[in-house]
Amino acid sequence: MKTKLGLLFSILVIASIALSACGGAATATEAPVVETEAPVVATEAPVVATEAPAGSLRIWADETRAPILQALAADFLAQYNVELVVEVKSALRDDFQTAAPVGEGPDILFGVAHDQGGTLVSNGLVAPIDLGDRTAEFSANAISACTYEGELYCMPYATENLGFFYNTDLVPTPPATWDEVVSMGEALKAEGKVEYIMAITGTTYDVYPLYTAFGGYIFAKDADGNWNPQDLGVGSEGMISGVSWLADNVAKGNLPTDWDWANNHALFETGKAPFIMAGPWALDRIRESGVPYAVTNFPSGSAGEGYPFAGTQGIYVNAQSENGLLAQAFLTEFIATEDTMQKLYDAGKRPSAFLAVLDKTEDADLKAMAEAGSNATMMPAIPAMGSVWANWDSAVVLARDAKQDAATSLADGAAKIAALIANPLTGMVNVPGSYQNQAGCGEGDSGNWQPSCAATAMTMGEDGLYHSGPFTIVAGDYEAKVALDGAWTTNYGVDGKADGDNYKFTMAADGTVEYTFDPESKLLTITTK
Repeated sequence: MKTKLGLLFSILVIASIALSACGGAATATEAPVVETEAPVVATEAPVVATEAPAGSLRIWADETRAPILQALAADFLAQYNVELVVEVKSALRDDFQTAAPVGEGPDILFGVAHDQGGTLVSNGLVAPIDLGDRTAEFSANAISACTYEGELYCMPYATENLGFFYNTDLVPTPPATWDEVVSMGEALKAEGKVEYIMAITGTTYDVYPLYTAFGGYIFAKDADGNWNPQDLGVGSEGMISGVSWLADNVAKGNLPTDWDWANNHALFETGKAPFIMAGPWALDRIRESGVPYAVTNFPSGSAGEGYPFAGTQGIYVNAQSENGLLAQAFLTEFIATEDTMQKLYDAGKRPSAFLAVLDKTEDADLKAMAEAGSNATMMPAIPAMGSVWANWDSAVVLARDAKQDAATSLADGAAKIAALIANPLTGMVNVPGSYQNQAGCGEGDSGNWQPSCAATAMTMGEDGLYHSGPFTIVAGDYEAKVALDGAWTTNYGVDGKADGDNYKFTMAADGTVEYTFDPESKLLTITTK
């Protein structure tokens, strides 16, 4: 280019001299000279336009957030020359837990609740995130929810909690206590205006503000402010009082016996119940129903004003990503902006964790929910929380249906939960074998025959059977068997026999293996391809 530009300069100088000497005659003869140089400049443009991206950054997100992220691809490519690849997943955490250990996960996991993230952290699947000075731009509660054992592991973008809804035609002034919920509701029942004093949409999370009003809790915190899984409140006096309140009012006919979520929302939305506890996810249907309503704080009980659980939606970086620094740059430069956070708020209709967006939120219902959750407890983001739900639910249902009194059912439920916490792998179904070192359970022989390896754990399918795989393995002879609870104490071999012989199979060529286990027959089916 230097030679051609020099030539062009010389030609222009000569042309100028000629023009001065000959007047207008030189103009026509010099025009082709200028035109012949134009292609020289034009040939440089495609060099930039056709430059291949230096790499890619993969993101997994749900169908609501994916379009917002994809819209950032052009700017990200322009700034970093890296392609942004956004893939839609419906089971974000579960798919990530399977893919990440074997190096097949995304660089960024977008949109997993902070309490589900606790398991990802404990399994070493996600990396710490450094927001630096930008931390102050987020809600302190949301940052706290994303913090695990002193390290920040997710960037929060939204929060959510229940609010107390009441029918403003039926109840001009909301109840201040749970006793008033009963007295107001029973008065409306006596007048024939409602069928029930309140709609109930679940047994645990959905009625937690009732339990906390009476002093109930799930886990307490230790002196350092960390959740203490050994201090379990499922069988506490406050929890017993809250569940007894529910059971007593079911027995009186004040509450429905069916606590199905949709059915009970229909009770409130058709004016058959004056009260309901609901979250922002239910706003659209409540608004569309046309029922007159308002949202307020939760009634008080013997322990004071009830408070809900709160959740934070977060964004995680894969611990095995080779693009860790680039992923963090994407989060801080492209996600942590008022424009992107506003779009995430508009799409998800959850209070933003980004203060600049939260401060200008005009939705009266979301503001009221934020007030109702001002004293909320962030869902414990510890693995032990996963051991709570099923037995807590069962204990409440037994009391509701008058099969046991609340004290007995909750004591039994608490004992079962404590046993699960003592062995967090209780309930795991796995297929340990000589293939596991190729499925993400470790290297060499030490990676095989591990009944506690999360990478090969099976999941229950809609068909009632447990499934795992496909796992990619090389040609060879292999053995495997089924083991329960992350240990060898209970295991099944050939023909479903307890402590039976290992299943044997051969891969004639490199391929995949999948497993299916029938919990009734105890038989394992091995499928190779």
